[in-house]
Amino acid sequence: MKYTSQAVAKPYFIAAIGLFLAQVIFGIILGIQYVIGDSLFPEIPFNVARMVHTNTLIVWLLMGFMGAAYYLIPEESERELYAPWLAHLTFWVFLIAAALTVIGYLAVPYARLAEMTGNDILPTMGREFLEQPTITKVGIVIVALAFLFNIGMTVLKGRKTVVSLIMLIGLLGLALLFLFAFYNPTNLVLDKFYWWWVVHLWVEGVWELIMASMLAFVLIKTTGVDREVVEKWLYIIVALALITGIIGTGHHYYWIGTPEYWQWWGSIFSALEPLPFFMMTVFAFNMVNQRRRNHPNKAAVLWALGTAVLAFLGAGVWGFLHTLAPVNFYTHGSQITAAHGHLAFYGAYVLINITMISYAMPLLNGREANSMRSQVLEMWSFWLMSVSMVFITLFLTAAGILQIFLQRYTETPLPFMVVQEKVALFYWLRVISGLVFLGGLGTYIASFFVAARDAKHPQALDAGPMPSSPAGV
Repeated sequence: MKYTSQAVAKPYFIAAIGLFLAQVIFGIILGIQYVIGDSLFPEIPFNVARMVHTNTLIVWLLMGFMGAAYYLIPEESERELYAPWLAHLTFWVFLIAAALTVIGYLAVPYARLAEMTGNDILPTMGREFLEQPTITKVGIVIVALAFLFNIGMTVLKGRKTVVSLIMLIGLLGLALLFLFAFYNPTNLVLDKFYWWWVVHLWVEGVWELIMASMLAFVLIKTTGVDREVVEKWLYIIVALALITGIIGTGHHYYWIGTPEYWQWWGSIFSALEPLPFFMMTVFAFNMVNQRRRNHPNKAAVLWALGTAVLAFLGAGVWGFLHTLAPVNFYTHGSQITAAHGHLAFYGAYVLINITMISYAMPLLNGREANSMRSQVLEMWSFWLMSVSMVFITLFLTAAGILQIFLQRYTETPLPFMVVQEKVALFYWLRVISGLVFLGGLGTYIASFFVAARDAKHPQALDAGPMPSSPAGV
């Protein structure tokens, strides 16, 4: 690493991977509860497991974004971080708040938790993905303000680049849109209308800017391609992402009581949303093919290429499958939605965080790349997690198609629970795939310990041939 203050990113990355592990474990618990409804009841009810699964996903991704910013911004700005002590402080505040919130979910009934944490004073709880207690939401805002101040001052006092400015804009948008989590109108249509301003405009708006800046940074460092070339691609990708993503929010407004024109606006612009993801895929492979150097961290390049491909498949292809209003009439809220969500989150945001961690952690530990033995494990973990996630998506898609046919697209619809029993085989297959995914994550975590051991014993670095990967990485 070039600047000592970049070291503050390390605890963020470690905590992010720990929370990722917790998220996957609770995902497997949820998968089992789909077919064995009273599994772990009453210790871990289904609604609690679901809250922990989705909330740890959000927190660990945010933790990864913050670590990436603390590593990326000083290098792009060519100066030390404005206030390293503040970065350390916000890390512990964020981590402790997240831990206490999860403990609250597991130890106290949700209604009681709402009473204990001031929800009567400022009602914000009870909505999907925004279940966090009001006091936790206030803490998130405080952490976000301190984080943005630290990053903003570093950018203002240093060199300005397209990469750092796009990341800063994305982080600012993330913080501003979260404020709608505090707006909880009694009218259900208004509630859902503005709820999507957090949920959709995060993942299909400002998060895409953060993702693009992180991917560009890693590709610049690992390929040696001219920054001007990367910046031209970034301008187009970001413009398309914002234009299609912002107006594409309308694909959530089809059936919630909003005017009918949203069916046209939502269908047209969300049908265009795969374009920026397709361009990101072309961009990533083009940069690797034009590379001027063979970076020793081949695992990081593989993660980067995987990000582009699986983000396009998950967010683009699977998103398009059910985004048109006439199709969404039958598919909304089905397992098709779950299939899209799993592959889109994994491809776009899980993989970009791992890409950044894979590139930065060796440098934070004083080496340009991990040992070949460690990178072999990383590549195995990539294929194990990615292939198992593709199978999870396919099984959920199959379950969704059957669910739609038996429950919605028929003159004799079956009751919901009867349909759930008929698709149980796909749920079991999803659990098996989830266990393989957990094994892949365990392999990834193991690669760090192998890298540390090999760094102490350089004579043990010969690991044999590496597994094949795209584009001759």
